[in-house]
Amino acid sequence: MLGVLPLPDGAMPPGMEVLDLPLCNRFSGLSWGPHHRNAMARHDSEMKEECLREDLKFYFMSPCEKYRARCQIPWKLGLQILKIVMVTTQLVRFGLSNQLVVAFKEDNTVAFKHLFLKGYSGTDEDDYSCSVYTQEDAYESIFFAINQYHQLKDITLGTLGYGENEDNRIGLKVCKQHYKKGTMFPSNETLNIDNDIELDCVHLDLQDLSKDPPDWKNSSFFRLEFYRLLQVEISFRLKGIDLQTIHSRELPDCYVFQNTIIFDNKAHSGKIKIYFDSDAKIEECKDLNIFGSTQKNTQYVLVFDAFVIVICLASLILCTRSIVLALRLRKRFLNFFLEKYKRPVCDTDQWKFINGWYVLVIISDLMTIIGSILKMEIKAKNLTNYDLCSILLGTSTLLVWVGVIRYLGYFQAYNVLILTMQASLPKVLRFCACAGMIYLGYTFCGWIVLGPYHDKFENLNTVAECLFSLVNGDDMFATFAQIQQKSILVWLFSRLYLYSFISLFIYMILSLFIALITDSYDTIKKFQQNGFPETDLQEFLKECSSKEEYQKESSAFLSCICCRRRKRSDDHLIPIN
Repeated sequence: MLGVLPLPDGAMPPGMEVLDLPLCNRFSGLSWGPHHRNAMARHDSEMKEECLREDLKFYFMSPCEKYRARCQIPWKLGLQILKIVMVTTQLVRFGLSNQLVVAFKEDNTVAFKHLFLKGYSGTDEDDYSCSVYTQEDAYESIFFAINQYHQLKDITLGTLGYGENEDNRIGLKVCKQHYKKGTMFPSNETLNIDNDIELDCVHLDLQDLSKDPPDWKNSSFFRLEFYRLLQVEISFRLKGIDLQTIHSRELPDCYVFQNTIIFDNKAHSGKIKIYFDSDAKIEECKDLNIFGSTQKNTQYVLVFDAFVIVICLASLILCTRSIVLALRLRKRFLNFFLEKYKRPVCDTDQWKFINGWYVLVIISDLMTIIGSILKMEIKAKNLTNYDLCSILLGTSTLLVWVGVIRYLGYFQAYNVLILTMQASLPKVLRFCACAGMIYLGYTFCGWIVLGPYHDKFENLNTVAECLFSLVNGDDMFATFAQIQQKSILVWLFSRLYLYSFISLFIYMILSLFIALITDSYDTIKKFQQNGFPETDLQEFLKECSSKEEYQKESSAFLSCICCRRRKRSDDHLIPIN
């Protein structure tokens, strides 16, 4: 029987010191053979491959699957839902405020036409407001507008006052354009005229208009030679205050109206067209003293807008971070695939790492932030650009609601629309490029031939709109009926033109367009029933692990690794989708 010698405290038997080292350093001093080194390298490669496969599976999971897998709270999902509510509420409030602004401008424009245009019927004749046909009517219309300006404070129903023009003078400016000199005898068919255009202007202030009798009417400036006259322009500025915003507990806006009345005689056809234009600009009111809760309500709105900016900034940061992490994961996958399979990954798989929904959200967040800042400045009466603000907020809200489709796309029943659009988009764009050439041909042809005889073909813009309406089956009878029958040849051509366009685009091109989308839809339905074609990425994710432990756990991946978390040092490997 052998005796065992006692060892001192803390001492170890000889040869056992190596077992006390960390596992990674336990065999650092030993020399391995080529077989062992190859086995270790193969083991490390397999571990990296399994780690990459797990990260890829996690990246392409839905927010609910990620939560079940690792108890990761879907912050972006909750943030997007909150953002939808906030942005929509902000847009509705701004839309109601913007409606008041637009309504005030339009109402004042209508009021100005009734005030300054003699015989205005309440509706514009065409693109011009009204017209005159005699010299007497032309003089009376000019003098009527000037007298109405002089008596404005006594006759207007609005909160209007006189404004300074470009020269900081109160009054109106009258300018006339005419040919330099000339003589014309239509009965003898003779014309002698200098086509150089002269511009003469006169400024009439309130003192000149207050004289009795009015000397300005007898001046030589108002002796018009209509055969040389091109146009007469009367311009003046008025100021007004929009008081209806006070009922909405908002600060009122101060407006400057630049009004222009043009008597157009360039055609010399015996008809002078009268145009009225009113350009309204919002300016900061110099002194506002309003008692009540208006100022307090404005502060609440500013706080709400600031909260919207904070929400969008958080969403912008999270989505940008997700894109950056996705690009890192894409780089890892590309390097691994090239190293193992000796070939690059196809473009389809590479684009799967670029989440277009995140790009959409980032654009929406940027537009919301800029629009909210402009809205706050408008609310504080430091800026007056309602149009730009409404475009930014309206477009951002549109993108926010479109982004909701992304979360519906995780369900197969709702994913058909997205997949069909993705599959049919390339074919539809190529088809539209070809059909667009035919459409442009019909547009130019209709403008040249039918323009002088049809109101809807007067310019390229209206022609394109008219043809698009015909494609959709709108206003067909009116388009046929409005063709003037002054020329039999043009009338016959119009019938051939319209019948051929409608037959070609409705019965052939539009049907083929629908067939392309239907074909893509049928293909997607077959894929959903029989399975989609597998790409390199999908085949890689379906490969079985060489580890027996992983094979046992893979079937219960979502249920068995709940609340499993990575170390903080590995966070850069997991993109959050």
